Amino acid sequence: MPGENLTRVEAIERARVITTVESYAVDLDLTTGPETFTSTTVIRFSAVEGTGTFVDLVAPVLREVTLNGRSLDVTQVFADSRIALEDLAAENELRVVADCAYMNTGEGLHRFVDPVDGEVYLYTQFEVPDARRVFATFEQPDLKAPFQLTVTAPAAWHVVSNQPTPEPTPAEHATEPAVEAARWEFEPTPRISTYLAALVAGPYAVERGEVTSSDGRTIPLGVFCRSSLSEHLDAEAIMTTTRQGFAFYEETFGVPYPFDKYDQLFVPEYNMGAMENPGCVTFTESYVFRSQVTDAVRERRVVTVLHELAHMWFGDLVTMKWWNDLWLNESFAEYVSTLATAEATEWEGAWTTFNAMEKTWAYRQDQLPSTHPIVAAINDLEDVQVNFDGITYAKGASVLKQLVAWVGREEFVSGVSAYFRKHAWGNTELPDLLVELEATSGRDLGAWAKTWLETAGVNTLRPAIELDDHRRITSFQIEQTAPADHPTIRPHRLGIGCYDLDDSGAVVRTRSLQVDVDGPRTAVPELVGLARPDLVLINDDDLAYAKVRLDEASLTFAVENLSRISDPLARSLVWGSVWDAVRDGETPASAYVDLVLGNIAAETESTTVRTTLAQLGLAARSYVAPERRAATLERVGDTLWTLAQEAAAGSDLQLQLVKYFSTLSSTEAHVAPLRGLLDGSVVLDGLAVDTDLRWELLQGLVQLGAAGDDEIDAALSADDTASGRQAAARARAATPTTAGKERAFASVVEDADAPNAIIRATAAGFVQVTDPAVLASFAQRYVDALLPIWETRSYHIAEELIEGLYPAPLASTRLRDTVRGWLETHADAPSALRRMVIEALAGTERALGAQAVDAAVTD
Repeated sequence: MPGENLTRVEAIERARVITTVESYAVDLDLTTGPETFTSTTVIRFSAVEGTGTFVDLVAPVLREVTLNGRSLDVTQVFADSRIALEDLAAENELRVVADCAYMNTGEGLHRFVDPVDGEVYLYTQFEVPDARRVFATFEQPDLKAPFQLTVTAPAAWHVVSNQPTPEPTPAEHATEPAVEAARWEFEPTPRISTYLAALVAGPYAVERGEVTSSDGRTIPLGVFCRSSLSEHLDAEAIMTTTRQGFAFYEETFGVPYPFDKYDQLFVPEYNMGAMENPGCVTFTESYVFRSQVTDAVRERRVVTVLHELAHMWFGDLVTMKWWNDLWLNESFAEYVSTLATAEATEWEGAWTTFNAMEKTWAYRQDQLPSTHPIVAAINDLEDVQVNFDGITYAKGASVLKQLVAWVGREEFVSGVSAYFRKHAWGNTELPDLLVELEATSGRDLGAWAKTWLETAGVNTLRPAIELDDHRRITSFQIEQTAPADHPTIRPHRLGIGCYDLDDSGAVVRTRSLQVDVDGPRTAVPELVGLARPDLVLINDDDLAYAKVRLDEASLTFAVENLSRISDPLARSLVWGSVWDAVRDGETPASAYVDLVLGNIAAETESTTVRTTLAQLGLAARSYVAPERRAATLERVGDTLWTLAQEAAAGSDLQLQLVKYFSTLSSTEAHVAPLRGLLDGSVVLDGLAVDTDLRWELLQGLVQLGAAGDDEIDAALSADDTASGRQAAARARAATPTTAGKERAFASVVEDADAPNAIIRATAAGFVQVTDPAVLASFAQRYVDALLPIWETRSYHIAEELIEGLYPAPLASTRLRDTVRGWLETHADAPSALRRMVIEALAGTERALGAQAVDAAVTD
């Protein structure tokens, strides 16, 4: 039986049977109670006469199926997630009536009750296969159609969909006659894929604006959030970014915005950053800042807003035919949103952020056993679910950046513009885009696509430099290697930067050039005869996708002078090179700890600080030799607190240092500053100890055993909000006892009622430990729970539990062997489940390798 899966073969066969989907008419009654809603779907479609196929639906109760006026026996035609349709006519009308279920998993139609005021908020999340939880659908991206939505809901609500919201008409409330209800009948959408249809409903607060499109239309803008969060909604900042994006994309693409309005809705308990529903974009409400946030988070919101706006063209106007081209949707949006951020907003250093965050993610993902080509084999829905990863997003975007450097920016955007115009409202595959890029650039992209898109793994580039007695370069070559499992040697267009210490004490670039690197060794004759610079930086300006190593002299100089390097992107490249060397067992983790503690206070880029401090935590907790772990963590905590006290008042650095001090505190001596910041007896000039920071400080005390349930209860009483409940769950799960960890584990594994956001918060607290021994019993407990979780939970909840509860801080041979044993005895487990476990195991194996290298270092 198919369950809720769909294979690519089945999708291809269904697309042969169904020649055109003419329209969807979906009527939803949201007044039928808190558990289910009534869904009525009418689909008109053309088909090959006399054939059969199926329509998708996930619903607890199917009430009626009528095909071409013929009533079908629901007990006979409905199984798993499919309704069988036989003896189709050339032109067909299908009517399906069902009771569909509200979800608390962030999938389908999610229902949330605000603890502040008891109000109900709804939103849909359909990507990849969850429109079928709300209406009957041909759930595959190539069967596009117009959607006409009608909604009955409480009259006091806002009801928002892809099309402009119409004036409602009075209606009857199905279960509470005293409550005034209304009916909204939306105009049909343009032709879009099923996963892009959207509905958001509830008493949301809204602020409105407008933007003028390049074709002269006035496009209405709306920014929405829950009423209880509305005082924190900086809608004008969001609309400013949106207007900047409209202007940049319309000028760059040469194609006007393709929809009628643009609403952005910040919704509760969201599983991801955002979703590109046309004209009805949903975002995590963590982007509504109720407390002070770092510049890294502010910049990330800008990039996310621009990422989703880019999808209105690439993904919504033109959509992939099947999910194997998901990477192109996401990689394009990731690349072009960074470009727009750097060139159209105040965040001019966006490419430094891209290197520090996105490429770090890509390199990490590409070195896992589960790595895959950018154009991945997507055989079914489970394959695509696990491919929302660092390769699909960040590696693909990095490769596109290199492609732009190779073919030329003007040629690239001209090809993309032609692609949009040619394939508007249709479905495409990768060759459709390459044809347009070849036409504008004059380059044959077949070999490029095969090398970069159809092979996996990341190359490593190293300089090989020879000098004469006067320290002049006699030979300069770039050596390229590839991992044994993925031995492809690739062509790279990259920069080489020469940096020297100037009279002011700054390290500045004194020469740069771009070269084409191909093969195991590439000579660079342009540098022969020059005096050896203090620092040679391969992949200067970060054009290429490759791990980079520094030669020995450059590494020594960079480590001693990292804080003096003037260019933030160059610093980011050095930070990343050293971290890669630690992960690969070439540099001891203890040396990386020294590097970070000695230089982080001089770093100016917020995301670089954020990424580096996170890596510091991993190095100190899992990569240093176990025998020096306690002393390392003590030094890390002591130094972070000292640096926080020395940081500029009110600075971003000060805030980040305090946040990471609370996370990485480990000794009794760290209790006093945490307690003092929390109760006000310790004050740092310029630091606002606001609601969210108070929760972080409290969690730091909890993980040290210096606070417990009573303090958490008191904090929750003062902040009984959705965010407060999540913070309380995270803090409780950080309790540093086996009993506390067991309580947290059981609360989300054995209790199936917890919503997605509480599960995510609990898992984050569960793995937050100072002494990993407290998790020792959970190696076996974890693997024993894997199959029950997979078999009983929705995909996103299973993913949260399996990835979030992995006891990674143990970083021990016992954990490694336990997980290896499970994989060996469960070779027939679902491939998506095995992939999650294999990836988790790879992290443990890498940590053990790093520990061995660190243990070999003499103090």
